[in-house]
Amino acid sequence: MSARLLGPLVVAPVYNGLCTFEFSMVAEVFGLERPEMGEGWYRFASVAVEPGPLRAQGGLLVQASVDLALLEQADLIVVPGWRGLDEPVPPALQQALRRAAQRGATLASICSGAFVLAAAGLLDGRRAATHWRYAQALAQRYPAIDVDAQVLYVQDGRIFTSAGSAAGLDLMLHLVRCDFGVQAANSVARRLVVAAHRSGGQAQFIEQPLVADTSGKLAQLLDQVRADLRRDWTVAAMAEVLAMSRRTFLRRFTAGTGMAPSAWLAQARMEEVRRLLESTSLRVEQIADQAGYRSVQVLRDQFKRSLGVSPRAYRASFTTP
Repeated sequence: MSARLLGPLVVAPVYNGLCTFEFSMVAEVFGLERPEMGEGWYRFASVAVEPGPLRAQGGLLVQASVDLALLEQADLIVVPGWRGLDEPVPPALQQALRRAAQRGATLASICSGAFVLAAAGLLDGRRAATHWRYAQALAQRYPAIDVDAQVLYVQDGRIFTSAGSAAGLDLMLHLVRCDFGVQAANSVARRLVVAAHRSGGQAQFIEQPLVADTSGKLAQLLDQVRADLRRDWTVAAMAEVLAMSRRTFLRRFTAGTGMAPSAWLAQARMEEVRRLLESTSLRVEQIADQAGYRSVQVLRDQFKRSLGVSPRAYRASFTTP
């Protein structure tokens, strides 16, 4: 464990069959010394789920220095994937995660790590994300979970889940923003040479046939909608812009974007709300108007349902402490 004494303790469980890439992201963000962040920066440790040495992807052997008991002290626990969808989660790990959640620790998972939190019962009644390839399996095995296969990550209260692999970096940077503000997250992102925040969801990476759009009309429509979110963009209104029948428009829009027009529009409006909360001092009422919401209460309800926090709390995470 790092010698830093003051910051939040982040712990990653390591296991036989460890997902090396997912674990490395957690260690990179939370485990490196960052003197520029001051003494309150994160402390980091790995704990062994089972006796070692443990195999990791890539032909590596890993040996954690402490066992699951350290989870009792963790402020943030990040599950870096899991060794297989059909591999059972050890009862001791499930119990330790439940105890951590009960005492108020923050829990997060990357990719298939959502199956670990699900096995512990921590995602029941919550919205959660995982890799799009695993989303159907997660929903079928745990019907009490509202699985979202479109997003890069989800925050539901103090539980965070991300989509596959690299989406874990998006989530790790979001956790930094929540704890230390936007400037700290931007600093970490610069060192990683990645975007501090990626727009859109994982639908753009789902395998689907490419749509021939040589005219670029669909892209032009999407830009037009984003530029005028106040307008009542019904399916009929969008289809009219492209001079298509409703049926043809729905087929081409869904094939081109991976989602229905209503879902895409809701995502576009939510992205605009987040952008305005992060970068302006506009009142929430003004933001609701600019993003095309019928009322500020509708915005607040949808924002809380989508991100698990209020617009005010979200904006506070982008204020330097």
